[in-house]
Amino acid sequence: MTLQAKLKRLGEALAGLGVACHHYWRPKMKPPYIVWQENGEDGAMYGDNHKQESTVGGTVDYFTPVEFDPVADRIPAVLEEQVSYWALNSVQYEPETGLIHHEWTFEVG
Repeated sequence: MTLQAKLKRLGEALAGLGVACHHYWRPKMKPPYIVWQENGEDGAMYGDNHKQESTVGGTVDYFTPVEFDPVADRIPAVLEEQVSYWALNSVQYEPETGLIHHEWTFEVG
Protein backbone atom coordinates (compact mmCIF):
# COMPACT_ATOMS: atom_id res chain seq x y z
CA MET A 1 0.00 0.00 0.00
CA THR A 2 1.35 3.45 -0.88
CA LEU A 3 1.91 6.20 1.67
CA GLN A 4 -0.84 8.25 0.01
CA ALA A 5 -3.28 5.37 0.37
CA LYS A 6 -2.35 4.95 4.04
CA LEU A 7 -2.90 8.67 4.65
CA LYS A 8 -6.29 8.58 2.92
CA ARG A 9 -7.29 5.60 5.06
CA LEU A 10 -6.29 7.53 8.20
CA GLY A 11 -8.43 10.50 7.12
CA GLU A 12 -11.41 8.24 6.45
CA ALA A 13 -11.03 6.57 9.86
CA LEU A 14 -10.86 9.94 11.63
CA ALA A 15 -13.92 11.16 9.72
CA GLY A 16 -15.74 8.07 10.98
CA LEU A 17 -15.59 9.39 14.55
CA GLY A 18 -18.71 11.46 13.94
CA VAL A 19 -17.26 14.97 14.23
CA ALA A 20 -16.24 17.34 11.44
CA CYS A 21 -12.85 16.28 10.09
CA HIS A 22 -10.66 18.20 7.65
CA HIS A 23 -7.29 17.65 6.01
CA TYR A 24 -4.90 20.66 6.42
CA TRP A 25 -7.44 23.38 7.17
CA ARG A 26 -10.72 24.09 8.87
CA PRO A 27 -13.52 26.07 7.27
CA LYS A 28 -15.56 28.24 9.60
CA MET A 29 -17.57 25.88 11.73
CA LYS A 30 -18.60 25.23 15.29
CA PRO A 31 -16.49 22.89 17.41
CA PRO A 32 -15.83 20.09 18.00
CA TYR A 33 -13.67 19.31 14.95
CA ILE A 34 -10.55 17.46 13.86
CA VAL A 35 -7.84 18.87 11.61
CA TRP A 36 -5.10 16.51 10.50
CA GLN A 37 -2.12 16.84 8.20
CA GLU A 38 1.07 15.19 7.17
CA ASN A 39 4.20 17.27 7.79
CA GLY A 40 6.86 15.51 5.76
CA GLU A 41 9.26 12.62 5.81
CA ASP A 42 10.26 11.52 9.31
CA GLY A 43 12.62 8.71 8.48
CA ALA A 44 13.95 6.42 5.80
CA MET A 45 15.79 3.15 5.37
CA TYR A 46 18.46 2.82 2.72
CA GLY A 47 20.02 -0.18 1.05
CA ASP A 48 22.35 -0.49 -1.93
CA ASN A 49 22.65 3.33 -1.98
CA HIS A 50 18.89 3.76 -2.59
CA LYS A 51 15.94 4.60 -0.42
CA GLN A 52 14.09 1.39 0.32
CA GLU A 53 11.39 2.64 2.69
CA SER A 54 10.26 5.90 4.26
CA THR A 55 7.85 7.19 6.89
CA VAL A 56 5.75 10.33 6.80
CA GLY A 57 4.95 12.19 10.01
CA GLY A 58 2.00 14.38 10.82
CA THR A 59 -0.37 15.68 13.45
CA VAL A 60 -3.98 15.19 14.44
CA ASP A 61 -5.53 18.15 16.27
CA TYR A 62 -8.85 17.90 18.05
CA PHE A 63 -10.61 21.07 19.24
CA THR A 64 -13.50 20.80 21.69
CA PRO A 65 -15.24 22.95 24.29
CA VAL A 66 -16.06 19.81 26.32
CA GLU A 67 -13.88 18.83 29.25
CA PHE A 68 -13.13 15.09 29.20
CA ASP A 69 -14.66 14.78 25.73
CA PRO A 70 -15.09 11.05 24.87
CA VAL A 71 -13.99 11.64 21.26
CA ALA A 72 -10.52 12.49 22.59
CA ASP A 73 -10.43 8.93 23.97
CA ARG A 74 -11.46 7.43 20.63
CA ILE A 75 -8.80 9.14 18.50
CA PRO A 76 -5.92 7.03 19.94
CA ALA A 77 -7.82 3.85 18.97
CA VAL A 78 -8.00 5.10 15.36
CA LEU A 79 -4.30 5.95 15.40
CA GLU A 80 -3.44 2.53 16.84
CA GLU A 81 -5.18 0.85 13.89
CA GLN A 82 -4.00 3.17 11.11
CA VAL A 83 -0.41 4.31 11.77
CA SER A 84 2.92 2.77 12.74
CA TYR A 85 3.64 5.20 15.60
CA TRP A 86 1.64 7.81 17.52
CA ALA A 87 1.95 9.87 20.70
CA LEU A 88 -0.15 12.44 22.53
CA ASN A 89 1.98 15.56 22.12
CA SER A 90 -0.03 18.08 24.13
CA VAL A 91 -3.37 19.05 25.64
CA GLN A 92 -3.92 22.72 26.23
CA TYR A 93 -6.69 25.19 26.90
CA GLU A 94 -6.81 28.05 24.41
CA PRO A 95 -8.28 31.07 26.23
CA GLU A 96 -8.79 33.12 23.04
CA THR A 97 -11.15 30.48 21.59
CA GLY A 98 -12.35 28.79 24.78
CA LEU A 99 -11.41 25.40 23.32
CA ILE A 100 -9.41 22.48 24.62
CA HIS A 101 -6.83 21.51 21.99
CA HIS A 102 -5.50 17.93 21.91
CA GLU A 103 -2.55 17.24 19.58
CA TRP A 104 -1.23 13.83 18.57
CA THR A 105 1.82 13.21 16.41
CA PHE A 106 1.96 10.17 14.13
CA GLU A 107 4.08 8.33 11.58
CA VAL A 108 2.84 6.33 8.62
CA GLY A 109 5.24 3.93 6.95
